[in-house]
Amino acid sequence: MGISLILKLAGIGLVVAVACQILQKSGRDEQATFVTVAGVVIAMLMLAGEISSLFSTLKSVFGL
Repeated sequence: MGISLILKLAGIGLVVAVACQILQKSGRDEQATFVTVAGVVIAMLMLAGEISSLFSTLKSVFGL
């Protein structure tokens, strides 16, 4: 896991936070919720490979 993944996740978080604030101020709360959910899904998809690698490492360490 490198610093680039952390920076990408932070960037996604900032973009989602700004988009949600703009949408909530304009009265579009449902769309703000959709943007938040989409941001979480994108972040989880980015982390899926790293989580898989973590489980593989744990499996090899403990010999399961």
